[in-house]
Amino acid sequence: MSFSAILLLALGLAMDATAVAAARGLSVPAIRARHVLLVAGFFGGAQALMPVIGWLLGARIGPRVQAWDHWIAFVLLAFIGGKMLWEARGDDGGEGETTADPFALSSMFALAIATSIDALAVGITLPMLNAPFAISVVTIGVVTALLSAAGLFAGRRFGAMLGKRLDLAGGVVLIGLGFKILLEHLVTS
Repeated sequence: MSFSAILLLALGLAMDATAVAAARGLSVPAIRARHVLLVAGFFGGAQALMPVIGWLLGARIGPRVQAWDHWIAFVLLAFIGGKMLWEARGDDGGEGETTADPFALSSMFALAIATSIDALAVGITLPMLNAPFAISVVTIGVVTALLSAAGLFAGRRFGAMLGKRLDLAGGVVLIGLGFKILLEHLVTS
């Protein structure tokens, strides 16, 4: 497998994480260095770790995970998106109201896992494609980290143009992404 093919694979795998990062960017008034580090670290790290796990699991468990990866991603994304929709229904300016941190570690972990399930299945197939292990894993992780950070800023810029209360849009994006993943797998099956 050539490096250009690995790079294209990494770009394809990174799209879900980039879209989710953009949705996170919609939900904050300003992006801080902490946000960028969390998004890049969680999404890039999960995208790099999942192929390693897939590579180690091999063909024995692979068919079972591959058969359910789209359902797992759908449930996780729909849950997080639904939570965002629920939070968006609240008052815009409640005095004592505290809004949930869209960059909470538990939320970031769930989103990172949801967006990297496909990378697990890819990890199972990489040895069959004679892909160099280290180069593949590093490329997938770095590309995802960079695109996720860019997505975060793009989401914030888009959010600044639309104004406040864009948790609703972020929730719809996540649920839509979950449906997209589910439909892609169901249609191609």
